[in-house]
Amino acid sequence: MVVIIRPPILQVALDFTDIDTAIEIAKKAVMGGADWLECGTPLIKSIGVKAISRLKSAFHNIPIVADMKTMDTGRLEASLAFSNGADIVSVLGVASDETIRSAVEIAKEYGGLIMVDMINHPDPISRAIELKKYGVDIILLHVGIDQQIKGADPLSNLPDVKKSVDCYVAVAGGIDMERAGLAVEMGADVVIIGRYITRAKNVEGVTRRVKDFMIGRKT
Repeated sequence: MVVIIRPPILQVALDFTDIDTAIEIAKKAVMGGADWLECGTPLIKSIGVKAISRLKSAFHNIPIVADMKTMDTGRLEASLAFSNGADIVSVLGVASDETIRSAVEIAKEYGGLIMVDMINHPDPISRAIELKKYGVDIILLHVGIDQQIKGADPLSNLPDVKKSVDCYVAVAGGIDMERAGLAVEMGADVVIIGRYITRAKNVEGVTRRVKDFMIGRKT
């Protein structure tokens, strides 16, 4: 699949350890308007890259993001993900330049995309600017759960990063319906949401409302 990015994109993170549960939740999210599905790190760690294959088999026409969080061996890990059906693969921003470059090279061979996750990077703005020259497709401003507890906000660096790079920018970390709309207003191309959607009683309905806020149709 050639991934065509038409912002705003809603990516739903399937951070489960059971693939059957992930697929059932994903079906409801897609019905509600999810654009991309993320094979979460817990899924990949639980059953390996075959989790990516299972998701791709179930959702042929939906781009699958493999949240590999690659820190080393960029060529190898990106190859594993892409050869198992991933369309987009994540690499950590704190990884070496060579790791990121090698992942980008493999992505080009497969016709896929590389998303660089800035989680825990001390200077995401400067790093994003550095990464432009390597052909990275998406910069992800990501605040982890432990950081969220301390009040960290994935949107805080969004305006500066957006004006500093010419690639797409994604945000993730504790985002709900209203903040999804705000993120798009601030320039986010991709909004990544996990538990707010996947743990909802009405996954399809919540997904649809999030997407409505993202496109400015607030009801």
